Amino acid sequence: MLQDLQALWVSAVLERLVLVINHVLAAEPAAMAKLAPHSGRVIAFEVQHWPALLPVPPRIRLCVTPPGLMEWCGPDDNATDADLRVHVDATHPAALFASALAGEPPALQIAGDAALATDMQWLVDHLRWDVEADLERVAGPVVAAQLARLGRTLAAGLRALVRPTGAAAAR
Repeated sequence: MLQDLQALWVSAVLERLVLVINHVLAAEPAAMAKLAPHSGRVIAFEVQHWPALLPVPPRIRLCVTPPGLMEWCGPDDNATDADLRVHVDATHPAALFASALAGEPPALQIAGDAALATDMQWLVDHLRWDVEADLERVAGPVVAAQLARLGRTLAAGLRALVRPTGAAAAR
């Protein structure tokens, strides 16, 4: 029963994650143009070096659609049929989260189809979610600017909190 509940929760989170990814891709036509030639290809994302005390996040398999967006391939954990495998280094999950909040790309290892890997690396290097612009559409420019400033302050505080821990662990 607990596994069924977890499967529902993971499925719901992954479906929303794909919506966010597609929102970011659709905001940048060049990104969709990079992915469109790879229609039908499968990209598998997996975390490496995840702390043993935390529940392991599932593998995520995304299929590239003809317009250059992503589609979740479902809960299949078989990454061997993927055209591209992307491994995210999650040795320090809090530092990974803090850098994601700051808009910094994570440390990745990409293996598989060379053309797809090149385009995926381009996406990682050039694609960013403009959260402030999205907030502005919903809440107006003043509120969006204040929320964005609050988010940057929280991200900076989290990075300051996490970095000394990571530096101490490296010694």
